[in-house]
Amino acid sequence: MKTILRSIPRLLGILAIATGASAAHATEFRSTDIWGDDYPTVIAVKHMGQTLSKLTNGKHSIKVFANSALGGEKDTIEQTKIGAVAMTRVNIAPMNNICPTTIVPTMPFLFHSREHMRAVLDGPVGEEILKSCEAQGFIGLAFYDSGARSMYTVKKPIKSIGDMKGLKVRVQQSDLWVALLEAMGANATPMPFGEVYTALKTGLVDAAENNYPSYESSRHFEVAKFYSKTEHSMAPEMLLFSKKVWDGLSPADQKALREAAKESVAVQRKAWDEREDKSLAAVKAAGSQIIEVDKASFQAVMKPVYDKFISDSKLKDMIKRIQDVK
Repeated sequence: MKTILRSIPRLLGILAIATGASAAHATEFRSTDIWGDDYPTVIAVKHMGQTLSKLTNGKHSIKVFANSALGGEKDTIEQTKIGAVAMTRVNIAPMNNICPTTIVPTMPFLFHSREHMRAVLDGPVGEEILKSCEAQGFIGLAFYDSGARSMYTVKKPIKSIGDMKGLKVRVQQSDLWVALLEAMGANATPMPFGEVYTALKTGLVDAAENNYPSYESSRHFEVAKFYSKTEHSMAPEMLLFSKKVWDGLSPADQKALREAAKESVAVQRKAWDEREDKSLAAVKAAGSQIIEVDKASFQAVMKPVYDKFISDSKLKDMIKRIQDVK
């Protein structure tokens, strides 16, 4: 009996080690987003986590840190690269200076409709762009919709390109976006998204640009009532996984992550389309004016932007392939 009793601590220790080893292989991947829990991208990544759990029999899951809990997009991109977090959902623009091919779907007036944009990103061009980020430390898993971005102003509506002259416009922290606004005759003012409401309210900037859900959920419509449908960009969102974390996973786990990410795209798009309709109705009800613009006047000044950022023959070819997609 004494021999058995003396053996119990050792047996418990062995059991603890075995249990720890098993638990070590089960991972709760941390993912980041600047948006709240009800935003389409957050909904999609949560769904991805549920799918991943099913595909791996509960072995892996995803915990989403929403509402900029771990910082802005620039911060979370860096955290993902070094493996501090496993995954992040970001707009494609901050990736332009990191992964050169991401500049292509960011170009102004590139996509002529939502259907065209989705067909391109679901096809070979989209896969090529996602894969190109691997060399920079990121596994591109999927593209999410970000709608059409348009200008909104505090004091007066924008109806044609001439109305842009001299306006101080908040843009994302990206060289392309600065050049885009400068081509329109505006003064580009890069700043983090979280600072835009106050900047609009205090007059630090005259305008900003974004899609309906962002315009509504950020409450920017409270201080900038004129929403002009320039629809100058349909730059998508990207779902990026840390290559540092990825390389430590088994091929089966990598496959499950890719499958779960792809499945989440349809969820995000459905939620996005519903959210756009809901957001548009909400801002209209709050008194925002939705203004049609002379879009051709904006398109006419974009050549210098393309000349500057699409000088490489590979990128030019990609632009042509996108334009050829029906």
